Amino acid sequence: MKRVPLAAALCLAFGAATAQQGDGTKFSTNINVWKPNKVDATPERIKALKAPPGFTVSAFATGLKNTRIIAVAPNGDVYVSRRDQGDVLLLRDANGDGRADGPAIAVANRAGAHGLAIRDNKLYLVTAKELFVAPIQGDGRLGELKMLVGDLPDAGQHANRTMAFGPDGMLYLSVGSTCNACNESNVENATMLRISPDGKSRTIFASGLRNTIGFAWHPTTGELWGFDHGIDFLGDDVQPEEVNKIELGKQYGWPHVYGKGDIYPQSTPQGEISKEEWKARSTPMVVGYTAHAAPMQWVFGAGSAFPAEYQGDAFVTMRGSWNRVPASGYEIVRVRFENGQAKSVEPFVTGFLTDGGKTHIARPVGLAMAKDGSLLMADDANGVIYRVAYTGNSGGGKGGTPTKPPAGPMQDQVNKGNNVPLANKRPETEAKGQLAVTSSSFAANGMMNERYTEYADGVSPALSWKAVAGARSYAIVMEDPDAKPVTPFVHWVMWNIPANITSVPEGVQEQARLSDPDGVLQGRTTRGAPGYYGPKPPVGEAAHRYHFQVYALDKTLDVPFGADRDQVLQAMRGHVLAKGEIVGRYAQKQQPQK
Repeated sequence: MKRVPLAAALCLAFGAATAQQGDGTKFSTNINVWKPNKVDATPERIKALKAPPGFTVSAFATGLKNTRIIAVAPNGDVYVSRRDQGDVLLLRDANGDGRADGPAIAVANRAGAHGLAIRDNKLYLVTAKELFVAPIQGDGRLGELKMLVGDLPDAGQHANRTMAFGPDGMLYLSVGSTCNACNESNVENATMLRISPDGKSRTIFASGLRNTIGFAWHPTTGELWGFDHGIDFLGDDVQPEEVNKIELGKQYGWPHVYGKGDIYPQSTPQGEISKEEWKARSTPMVVGYTAHAAPMQWVFGAGSAFPAEYQGDAFVTMRGSWNRVPASGYEIVRVRFENGQAKSVEPFVTGFLTDGGKTHIARPVGLAMAKDGSLLMADDANGVIYRVAYTGNSGGGKGGTPTKPPAGPMQDQVNKGNNVPLANKRPETEAKGQLAVTSSSFAANGMMNERYTEYADGVSPALSWKAVAGARSYAIVMEDPDAKPVTPFVHWVMWNIPANITSVPEGVQEQARLSDPDGVLQGRTTRGAPGYYGPKPPVGEAAHRYHFQVYALDKTLDVPFGADRDQVLQAMRGHVLAKGEIVGRYAQKQQPQK
């Protein structure tokens, strides 16, 4: 086994495997780069794969090359994407013998085809930047692909988008980071997006997720769980791969914090936010697993033909990394759950690493439950789809339709703060004084210029207000009461504007903390990110009204950066000296070019 030294550029970045920056953090380690050689997946090597007693591993299909993500239709048809070939294949097992009946049929062609999802007899396909949908025909082939979204973030290091429909009927799409660890310029990178099935609306559900390719909803609790990829170049055993319970509005540490709260040494948060502050705002992992194992697709076992003890657990493919000696991953793991919470991760199917870890026959990627309750696993090295079936005698399930998670938990999260009055009509903002607000960017109740919208530049307009005696700070909340289905849509939340400042210029920086004026904080909009998010009413609708509401407060608010509107309003209760607003309007008449 040969250990490959770190590339010269990386040695420069890490200072001979030592990273240090001005905040005093330091990390020293030995870094390995190692990729076992690929060998053929011969019948003898497949036969040597290891699974728990009662389970059998066999080849469902072979010779398919770069197979990636699997989706199974209700009738049992198996769809698998091939990223390198840029297509989607259809396989069937009509006779139920555990093997594909014949050669795979190509049913779609799109460069970089990767993530798949099926709902309402339609197949959804995502590439690095585009989301498509096509009807599934009676023979399993697809009708014409229609583009729903054409402006997903640029890919960078993690181009492999994945998606799944949640129990709330919305499409959840994972967008990985462009880098190992950096401050992203596009707030949609390193996130979980929530998209309407028609592609017309999307928000950021959660952030700070470096690359959560595998995720699914617990069949009993309806909560969303995912396996995030850890940061590279921190040594053989750091960073662990992270099991996270993913919830609305939470950030999960990346790029500045990882694991249970460890601080990454090289990066620096924007806006002069300290790493301890970033840590305090981040949700730590629930369970960790071997570093650099590279988690891929995730599926819960409920509804499978596996024994009852497996029904509440999850299974995840581990593709294996290049950043560890000995190599990790190259397996299917079982995530054990107790009372709906992840407790541990353990190997389930192993043996894809061969010759003592010097070679491999598969790099596991896709994972899905077949109609008969077995697991199907796609290998993107030798192009084999493996079938993991329970053949023991301890009372396996009957298979069939997977258990449908309850929709309530997801709906409760996304409906919080919905269908409420505008901020200046709520009891939290009761005030005796009035505050005059003006703008040099638009007239009161006038149409806003396109440059302030997300159809164009997306810069914030200038605002001014009259000083209020006794004010210690000012806050701004911008809302759209005409938006649907989220009403009102929150476009901007800003607070702790110093008392000696009575205006904000056009084009305020879109980050959680401003360093000039120092200490001004911005919160989470309905879009899911801090900072101004401009109007984006659906094309053809009557002009929406955008209420820029300004509040004079008798204190500065002890609310952390990234807080949402309701947290800020609650902190304002009883401290509003005066309030006022200016309303701008906007309508989009023409469909923008994609």
